Amino acid sequence: MNIIKKLSIAMSAFGLLFAFAVVPSISAQTPRDSVCEGVVIATGQGCDGPGAETAVNKTIRLVVNTLSLIVGVVAVIMIIIGGLKYITSSGDSNNVSSAKNTILYAVIGLVIVALAQVIVRFVLDKTSV
Repeated sequence: MNIIKKLSIAMSAFGLLFAFAVVPSISAQTPRDSVCEGVVIATGQGCDGPGAETAVNKTIRLVVNTLSLIVGVVAVIMIIIGGLKYITSSGDSNNVSSAKNTILYAVIGLVIVALAQVIVRFVLDKTSV
């Protein structure tokens, strides 16, 4: 029963953290980009008015999204490894604490990546005006 409980906790943590790792990197396209694509389709003209995103901003956004995706995938893998270490620890306090630290550091990494996404998007939105 104890192994089943540990396995269900590990799988729940995996599902939750996988969702947090994938959601920030699903779309690198902003709503403004979607509108500009519609304008180009409808009128044949670009969307280069005030507030248009520069090439530098697009590059920075692409790099941050790519790094966030990579870090998110690595964090999810580390959470799985930590869960497996926790399940196979057999109650040994050193192994349990090592597994908990692995999971904790992976979650902290995900939080830092999410905050970095928010900060970079905020700064880029403010500098493109």
